[in-house]
Amino acid sequence: MFRNPWFETVAEAQRRAKQKLPKSVYGALVAGSERGVTVEDNITAFSELGFAPHVVGQTEKRDLSTTVMGQQISLPVIISPTGVQAVHPDGEVAVARAAAARGTVMSLSSFASKPVEEVAAAGAPLFFQMYWSGSREAMLQRMDRARSAGATGLISTLDWSFSNGRDWGSPVIPEKMTVKAMARLAPEVIPHPRWLLDFAKSGRIPDLTAPNLTPPGGEAPTFFGAYGEWMQTPPPTWEDVAWLREAWGGPFMLKGVSRVDDARRAVDIGVTALSVSNHGGNNLDGTPATIRILPSVAEAVGDQVEVLLDGGIRRGSDVAKALALGARAVLIGRAYLWGLAANGQIGVENVLDILHGGLDSALRGLGRSSIHELVPEDLVIPPGFTRTLGNPLPVREY
Repeated sequence: MFRNPWFETVAEAQRRAKQKLPKSVYGALVAGSERGVTVEDNITAFSELGFAPHVVGQTEKRDLSTTVMGQQISLPVIISPTGVQAVHPDGEVAVARAAAARGTVMSLSSFASKPVEEVAAAGAPLFFQMYWSGSREAMLQRMDRARSAGATGLISTLDWSFSNGRDWGSPVIPEKMTVKAMARLAPEVIPHPRWLLDFAKSGRIPDLTAPNLTPPGGEAPTFFGAYGEWMQTPPPTWEDVAWLREAWGGPFMLKGVSRVDDARRAVDIGVTALSVSNHGGNNLDGTPATIRILPSVAEAVGDQVEVLLDGGIRRGSDVAKALALGARAVLIGRAYLWGLAANGQIGVENVLDILHGGLDSALRGLGRSSIHELVPEDLVIPPGFTRTLGNPLPVREY
């Protein structure tokens, strides 16, 4: 039976991704750590917030555009960096093309499955993401390569504690896609012929390497090889983060902030932007939903840096809620990966269109002509909704 490739919600994109992808590939997208408390809270917290709409006075036209780290974008939604994308043979290149088509930023993980040069050629404004991993010399080489490819901003991701174990079980991810590994995964793959056919048509098998971490004159490490280097690198100090920002020399985002004291330290070392993030719940389980801690971080730094939110965005109305509570823009991860799995580049564009339409609808109902007019008074915020982590200054409580 024919099914329209277009989908009307991110939830439907997720359903189609689950139908199409082998169990382990889908499981790697859902991920989460330990009990999944943070994964769940990232999503459900948005449903605790309501709207206070106007019945008269809606504007005919609404402005959804903004800037993030100097880049003009058509809507306040940018692509979050995610690692090795085995959901579609075009991977990050397809995502970047979708971002270019919809006028937003592509953020590329250093653990990505496609080289930064190929992704940059897709035409979207590009931010390159790095972990504190390896030697300083290696990090400089990676930054220089990204800069030469056309990246205009650097994202430093620090919110990772290497939490292991999931109550529902972890996906099976081989070190390399060898004949033996494919045989072991065959029972998962055979029931999903469309996923296998996509890769067969491309003439490739999922590449589980990290080409953007290739040393000069060397070979790309496997995902687990790169992960191992990251785990074995001593955690950075604030002085190390300051060095990284200075070495990059351009717009710099610190991703993974949840505490107000960390946010203030980041301001002190001169970051351009902060991403309030808990790594999508893949980090320290029990960390509050990012939308709960956003107001305290935004108030702590004021207009000194740009504040973004990453975590739990599934609807355009979620974007409106984040902006009303102090975010300049949001980053999306799982949402666009489900779109990519469901329908490649067009599926990612579909997800961005869903978020654009939902945000525009929220603005209309709230009587706002621009996303920059959104304020907490546009929301119904239950008592005790927010959380303040770290040493707070007096902040507005909800």
